[in-house]
Amino acid sequence: MKQNVFEDPRITAVGLLFEVHAGLSARFASQLEEHGLSSVEFEVLTRLTRSPGNQLRMTDLAAQTSLSTSGVTRVVDRMERDGLITRRACPSDRRSSYAVVTPAGLRRLDESLPGHLQLIEDWFTGQLDPAALAALLDGLRRVRDAVHPCATAGSSSAPAEDESPAESGATSVRR
Repeated sequence: MKQNVFEDPRITAVGLLFEVHAGLSARFASQLEEHGLSSVEFEVLTRLTRSPGNQLRMTDLAAQTSLSTSGVTRVVDRMERDGLITRRACPSDRRSSYAVVTPAGLRRLDESLPGHLQLIEDWFTGQLDPAALAALLDGLRRVRDAVHPCATAGSSSAPAEDESPAESGATSVRR
């Protein structure tokens, strides 16, 4: 008797991943709305805040978020109007600019983070023991690096070529 192809563990793995993503995304979106942020805006603020100097080149931000360059431009325009981020010209490349978190953006992120972390604990990391969480993180990084190799573009701890380490606030970030 022929095995049902839809019982293949590869299909199950991807299906579970999609189901988990959808469930978490719905919970996160509701909580973030309470703080006047969309999921994309929260991701942008988080990506920038976790990067050296709280900034990324626009092209690196696009690569990290999987948005198109025009999509990132629209989000950055909106967030700039709201005072959450600002643009800074790149002195070494006039074609490039940085998106930089403002103090207001940091405050908004700080306000939303406790509830967000609680949701992560309740519905994701808290469901796993430490060994399972470590294994999941390792597996997710491997898959992410294979399917989205630019996901950490611009996030190295080295300062940008046009600023000193003191200006960049360079720190090592594990994603």
